[in-house]
Amino acid sequence: MFIRTERSLNEFIRFYPIVSSLIIVHLLLWLIINFLQTPIGVQLYGWGVGSNFFIEQGEYWRLVTPIFLHADLMHVLFNSFALVLFGPALERMLGKVKFIASYLGAGIIGNIGTYFFGPSDIWYTHVGASGAIYGLFGMYLYMVIFRKDLIDPGSAQIVITLLIIGVVMTFARPNINTHAHLFGLVGGLFIAPLALASTTPFSRRQRTHDDDTIQFDPNRWKKKRIPAHVKKKVLWTIIGILVVLGLLNKVGFF
Repeated sequence: MFIRTERSLNEFIRFYPIVSSLIIVHLLLWLIINFLQTPIGVQLYGWGVGSNFFIEQGEYWRLVTPIFLHADLMHVLFNSFALVLFGPALERMLGKVKFIASYLGAGIIGNIGTYFFGPSDIWYTHVGASGAIYGLFGMYLYMVIFRKDLIDPGSAQIVITLLIIGVVMTFARPNINTHAHLFGLVGGLFIAPLALASTTPFSRRQRTHDDDTIQFDPNRWKKKRIPAHVKKKVLWTIIGILVVLGLLNKVGFF
């Protein structure tokens, strides 16, 4: 489920337009704000950064805009990498509209949790798509617990392993918005039953041209006959990359 088999960047963009668009927006905004440091970028950051103080003043758009902004190179690369890994399968399962609604919904829930439980002083700000990405984890976790028909055992193992690592890193690394992570995860769990309600296991006997039911084959990746030892290597490579990126960020490399 999480092993990418697209043969080119163009193919990836064609198959997963929402995931691709989100990553492009992340990178463009980071370049404009942090790398080029244009006056418009600085103003855009100040207008969109998450701030409980200004939300209390009625600037409710700040519950949404922080999802698209990132603090530094490490931040934007880490979240974009996670989105490449965990977004495509859900985009194909849910369709474009349900996927973006679920992604933004989880991110907003994460920011609402930050608003109610985070500091309210003027100096506290937060940015990042982490709450929305943890929402994707929450949706996968729902499948692992309640909809085993939608996810194969190997993918379920990957979800649980990376989720445990993600939660540990949430509390181990400094300057992390733990509220966004945890509430985004819970938000994904609550959104999943609604988003996945019309998603059924794939069946060759079901006709998909005469209704709006989204069909998904949780075992279709097995048909590519990827050896088990290759899957394990990919899993540990993913884990290793995430851990190395976390360590580099912790020592201030980025």
